[in-house]
Amino acid sequence: MTKYRIAWMPGDGIGVDVMEATRIVLDALKFDAEYVPADIGWEFWCREGNPLPQRTIEILQTCTCGLFGAITSKPKDEAALELSPELQGKGLVYSSPIVGLRQLFDLYTNLRPCKAYPGNPLNYRDDIDLVVFRENTEGLYSGVEFHPFPDELRTIITKYNPRMSRFEDIARDDMSVSLRVITTKGARRIIKKAFEYAQQFGYPTVTLVEKPNVLRETSGMMTRVGRDVAKDFPDIELWETNIDAQMMWLLKNPDDYGVLVTSNMFGDIVSDLSAQLVGGLGFASSGNIGDEFAVFEPTHGSAPKYAGQYKVNPTAMLLATKLMLDWLSESEMAEVLESAIAKVIAEGKVRTYDMGGDSSTLDVAHAIVGKL
Repeated sequence: MTKYRIAWMPGDGIGVDVMEATRIVLDALKFDAEYVPADIGWEFWCREGNPLPQRTIEILQTCTCGLFGAITSKPKDEAALELSPELQGKGLVYSSPIVGLRQLFDLYTNLRPCKAYPGNPLNYRDDIDLVVFRENTEGLYSGVEFHPFPDELRTIITKYNPRMSRFEDIARDDMSVSLRVITTKGARRIIKKAFEYAQQFGYPTVTLVEKPNVLRETSGMMTRVGRDVAKDFPDIELWETNIDAQMMWLLKNPDDYGVLVTSNMFGDIVSDLSAQLVGGLGFASSGNIGDEFAVFEPTHGSAPKYAGQYKVNPTAMLLATKLMLDWLSESEMAEVLESAIAKVIAEGKVRTYDMGGDSSTLDVAHAIVGKL
């Protein structure tokens, strides 16, 4: 009997390519797992009107965790146009399946390490070691949106916040509203995870990145909760920064920072900039982690124009696999994998096009196997 059941979700485009590379490496590591195929992505939206079919959710409920390749996402109107003819006009609305997974399984921690591996020609600097903790289930990505904006809702909001009255002459079809939902529970558990990680791995500070001088209620709540959580970690200093200034400081002094924590959309922004400091999205891994389940993925998109060409860099996917091994407490195997990845990068003989080379996705996988 195998030790683990891993939901295998290549998704769209290059997700298939990088997952194939991942399987080569996992087999070489002799990782004891059953890989359970699970349908997810654009194909199932177009054909079935649901990019996250119920059968996939049921598979995930039987698995230890999931590995996910990449997803295609398009705006509402474009997505509707690509539905099969028999599904057109039925009121189906596309929503991101990865966001759906995060909310369905309460994968509230989005862990995004951004580490510069020596020898990577794309590094901004070689001494960068950042870890972003992004709240994964709330904020502006909660999915609570309105268009057209209901008159009844506008009336209620205006009653409790007169600032809404300046929009009273705007027609309901000409206004869209998204709610930024922050709860003390959501804020506390993500900030606590950040402090626990800093404590475990010896980071002296945790930087809370928000905007409480403007978003006074939502960012204000994150800040209050952050200060309260910090009291339980007296050996770790809490730094508070505004999202806009933090972007500038990350470029100016990236080595000043270690663990950063923030809400959902700000975390999306911070982690992408941090990823670029260490080579771009080809090196950016991500763990969507809850209390009992997790899904691991690279943070890049599906890059349809490169699908099936085995051209793209699989390092982000392999580093996501390393995160999965850590989460499974397969620490030695995780360390071996990361060491092999670092050796291939440092050696510089096998490089994909983004690094200035002409090696294929699978060339990288085989080179890493050779260093295990």
